Amino acid sequence: MTEIVLATRNTKKIEEIKRITAGMPINIFTLEDYPGCPDVEEDGSTFEENAVKKAATVAKYTGKPALADDSGLEVDALNGAPGTLSARYAGEGADDRKNVEKLLKDMQFLKDRKARFVCCIALAYPDGHINTFYGYVRGSIGTEPRGFKGFGYDPVFYPEGHSRTFAEMSDQEKDTLSHRGVALKTFQHYIKQKLI
Repeated sequence: MTEIVLATRNTKKIEEIKRITAGMPINIFTLEDYPGCPDVEEDGSTFEENAVKKAATVAKYTGKPALADDSGLEVDALNGAPGTLSARYAGEGADDRKNVEKLLKDMQFLKDRKARFVCCIALAYPDGHINTFYGYVRGSIGTEPRGFKGFGYDPVFYPEGHSRTFAEMSDQEKDTLSHRGVALKTFQHYIKQKLI
């Protein structure tokens, strides 16, 4: 059983990662198990930079492999914004509701609603070795929030080919379509190969 520390304090993200990786031959720890672990400033210009920075810091501190995710929403008509600033689009300390409100305000006169969710997962080892795994899902942004599940921009994101937002889908439905689900499937394949 491989021991891995999740390099995030985001409880919704931890819940989702644990759900998607259930049944994999890994034993998951969180930063609650390592209260002294330093916080990492996500100041990278790409999702990969942020994910790698978080995973490497946690692996070094804990002495165990660490898994970090950096993900966000890229809107075509906003030149890829909010991008790496997705979690703080409406300013530092903004919650999901404020971020969604700002996005809808910024897009109120835009006809082009195309967007994609991006996820980069970094797996860092204490020896400095790092692997990255990517997941993408294309879709469009609605004009008002719908649904109460999920988190972040889920209430306004319609995955391609679907008439419901991520926030209107069951956890299982979302997991099979989501950017994080896709990236974690690639990670799962890597772990299986490694254990053969």
